[in-house]
Amino acid sequence: MSENLSSTPRSKPTPSIRSVDRKFNLVSSLQTIGSVAVIIATLFTLWTPANLFSGQLLDSMLTIMESTSVPPVENAVQVQLTPGSLPRIGIVAGHWKDTTNNPGFVCAEDGFEEVKLNLRIATMVRQELTNQGFQVDLLPEFDPSLFEYQALALVSIHNDTCVYNGEDGTGFKVAPALGSSYPDQVNRLATCMIDNYKADTGLNYLMNQMTTDMTTYHDFKEVHSSTPVIVIETGYMNLDRQILTENTDKIVKGIVDGILCYVRGESTTLETPTAIP
Repeated sequence: MSENLSSTPRSKPTPSIRSVDRKFNLVSSLQTIGSVAVIIATLFTLWTPANLFSGQLLDSMLTIMESTSVPPVENAVQVQLTPGSLPRIGIVAGHWKDTTNNPGFVCAEDGFEEVKLNLRIATMVRQELTNQGFQVDLLPEFDPSLFEYQALALVSIHNDTCVYNGEDGTGFKVAPALGSSYPDQVNRLATCMIDNYKADTGLNYLMNQMTTDMTTYHDFKEVHSSTPVIVIETGYMNLDRQILTENTDKIVKGIVDGILCYVRGESTTLETPTAIP
C-alpha cells in the first residue's frame, strides 16, 4: 500500500521544558560568572592591607553588587561566616606560659608581676576586638603557632620595670619589626598605635628609649613575612601603675583603637613615621 502524502507542511516540534531550562540556566550562569569576575577584579584593584576592611572598599563592593543584575537562583544555599572566615588579629600576652620560665619584671616590694598585668590587658583587648567582629588569637609568649603566623596584625603586649627611674620613668614604647618585608605596613601599624594610645591614655611616647629586647623581639623573625608585628610596653609598673591597674580600660582602648586605625586605614596626627626606629 502506498503512503498518502499531504500538502500541509509539518509544524516544528515544540521545545521541551527541559531544553528551555537548560538555556535559562546557561544564561543565568554566564551572567553570574561575569558579575563575580567584575567584583573580583575590583577587589584586586582596590586591595591594600590598610584598606582591606575599610568603609571605602565595602562601599565600592556594594555599589558593584547593586548595579549588577543577577537572576535569582532557586534553592540556593545561603553561605554563613564561620569563625575561621573572620578577619584575624593576633595578641601576644608577654611572658605568659613562657617556656623559659621568665615572668618578666617582678616588683621587689610587693611581688607584683608583669606577666599577670600583661595577660589581664591582653585578655581585655581580645574581648573588645572580638566584640568588633574580629577573630582574635590570644597567644602565649612562645606559642608554636606563631611560626609562619598570618593575620592582619600581631601585637605583643608587655610592661616596663617596677624600679624607680626618676620622674621621667613614665610613658610607653612601641617598636615595629625591623627588617620587615613590608616596612610600610609595619610602620603604619606602629604609627597608628603611637597616635591612638597616646591620645587615649595621656601617656608620653618614649621615642628614644627602645631596648634591645624590643627591637630584636623574637616574634619579629617567627611570623609570616606578610604579617605586620609590633611590640608595645604599655607603661612603667612604678609611676604608671595606677592607670595600668585601676584604669585598665584606657590602656585597652588605646591598643584597640591603634589596631582599628591600621585595619581601617584611618588618618593619624603623626605626619610621617620618621619617629619610629
